[in-house]
Amino acid sequence: MNNSFKNRLSYRLARDTVLIAMGLGLILNVVQITLDYFGAERSMEEDIQALIDISHSPASQIAYNIDVRLAEELLDGLIKHPATIDARIVDSENVTMAAASKSSPVSPYRWISDELLGSSRVFSRELQVSQLTNLPLGQLVVTVDTFHYGLQFLERAGYTLISGFLKSLILSASLLGIFYLILTRPMLSVINTLGQVKADSPEKIRLPVPPGHQRDEIGTMVGIINQHLETIDSTLARLRMAESAMKNYSSELEQEVESRTREISEKNQALQRGNRALVKAKEDAMRRAKARANFLASMSHEIRTPLNGVLGMLGLALEGERDSSKRHRLEIALSAGESLLGILNDILDISKVEAGKLNLENISFDMRGLIEECATLHTQQARNKGVELFAETALEFPSRFLGDPTRVRQIINNLLSNAIKFTDSGSVRITAQYADSTLTIEVADTGIGMSKEGLRRIFSPFSQADTQTTRLYGGTGLGLTLCRQLIERMHGEIKVESKEQQGTRFTVTLPIPVYSDPDGDSPQQRSEPAGLPEGKNQAQRSLRILLVEDNEVNQMVAGMLLKKMGHQVDTAENGQLAIEALEHQPYDLVLMDCQMPVMDGYETTRRIRKNPHWKDMPVIAVTANVMQGDKDDCFASGMNDYITKPYNRKQLNAAIKLWTSPSGSPQT
Repeated sequence: MNNSFKNRLSYRLARDTVLIAMGLGLILNVVQITLDYFGAERSMEEDIQALIDISHSPASQIAYNIDVRLAEELLDGLIKHPATIDARIVDSENVTMAAASKSSPVSPYRWISDELLGSSRVFSRELQVSQLTNLPLGQLVVTVDTFHYGLQFLERAGYTLISGFLKSLILSASLLGIFYLILTRPMLSVINTLGQVKADSPEKIRLPVPPGHQRDEIGTMVGIINQHLETIDSTLARLRMAESAMKNYSSELEQEVESRTREISEKNQALQRGNRALVKAKEDAMRRAKARANFLASMSHEIRTPLNGVLGMLGLALEGERDSSKRHRLEIALSAGESLLGILNDILDISKVEAGKLNLENISFDMRGLIEECATLHTQQARNKGVELFAETALEFPSRFLGDPTRVRQIINNLLSNAIKFTDSGSVRITAQYADSTLTIEVADTGIGMSKEGLRRIFSPFSQADTQTTRLYGGTGLGLTLCRQLIERMHGEIKVESKEQQGTRFTVTLPIPVYSDPDGDSPQQRSEPAGLPEGKNQAQRSLRILLVEDNEVNQMVAGMLLKKMGHQVDTAENGQLAIEALEHQPYDLVLMDCQMPVMDGYETTRRIRKNPHWKDMPVIAVTANVMQGDKDDCFASGMNDYITKPYNRKQLNAAIKLWTSPSGSPQT
């Protein structure tokens, strides 16, 4: 096995060692050169000071005697020093008595010396004689060129660096040879031997220990490798035995796998056929459920129209009937019709939920007031049975929430109605609290309770706890089913706890937010039709009202109610006829059915608002089932308000009073 020179361990060891040695040597050389630099400066100072010390006494005598010839001889002697380039004696008046100078030497290395020591330095000494110490005689001034000392310093520094580099090279070569002989060559021998090992018979090779390495790391490594080779030898022997056994089992296993694969394939095909049948059955069931929901919704609407007419006619007949026995029969018929209408409403709502057509409102409403209103509504029912009804909310309960008040009211009314119906004595209690963005409503009673089997069936449609309950208390079993579906649509949860003869507790949790707008609701945000206002009961006058309604029975009911209120009523069977009626004479208010042939109420209202003469005329929608989408469509088309069918005298009167004043102008 051939390794490149740079990849050999001996080269890498020598390289790393030399690099470290060179680094350390460089640091030491720099330290030595630095110390030499300061020594060169000190040597220069001492040399020049010694030269001046020697010349000081003769120069003082020359200055005292004013002997110019001797001064020149002294200065010529000073200028002969290799570092001196100028020497002069000046008197006390700073006048040069004698001077001698020479030019500075030129060298390509001079700039280095000048950077280190400066180009020149000036030394001076005061001249005086011992007899007259107080007599100023002048100065001896010597100018020195530092290149003489700088050159000596550079030569020493160069020698230091070159010698260090040569020492490193010698060390590198020596270490490389030593490492090769001691480490690389024996390792290469081991590697070459290992390279001759064949994959099919590694157990036949044993590595020789390199001479002289029997006791060091290389010898230990070779011994360990040989031990591993012996282990491989025994392992291969066992492996061959196992391989022979595996070959014997292989044919048996192949036959078993083939048999099992064939069996699994047959079962898989049967399972796929079953899955296809299940998918088809599921699709058929979903189609039937959707068709059933659509059928129920359609039939409920179809039944509601004549039923609303029946209820309206019964109400009108009841108002004009004075005979007590006939009034009683009419009241029974009206109550039965209203119960039937409630059942139809529940069926319609359930079918809308199942068909995915039930939309939820998201408006501001007063939850505390809604709970009190529901409790007040059921107070008479509870009083007739001798049951106490309590409604409780915490003091810190928020004033307004954001959600669908109509559906929350529907849930609470169903729970209260059920609780009172199945409680013969004791009390019914509704409590509400709000924490962690969750509204919790509890309705608890002391009634007959339910069994475990009843608890499992309680939320199924058309089901009650048991047949005995149905016989004793009646009902369709739709209320709790609708409650559960509405609560789930609001992303909430309903739970029930009950024991037979110990009462029942329903707990509803709804994640609805608190509404904090201080300005209150706009007319488009009210949670109930017109009927919710105090302070709007202006004196009513006779109005001319256009009733736009396609159903003849509803025309008769609404027309008779309005005429009994003292108003004049004209009818139009569709929106096109309503536009024509408005063009012939003015009206104070329009009651607009939403669903009509030829032209519906929304398009009719949009056309009315385009006419500047009719833009301020109140238009009140009349709809069978007010959902959030229906309300939005009403207000978007330009309608002022809405009321729900069946026509009700109190509801009609409140809406008319709300949107008209004694002068006939709309209320804003």
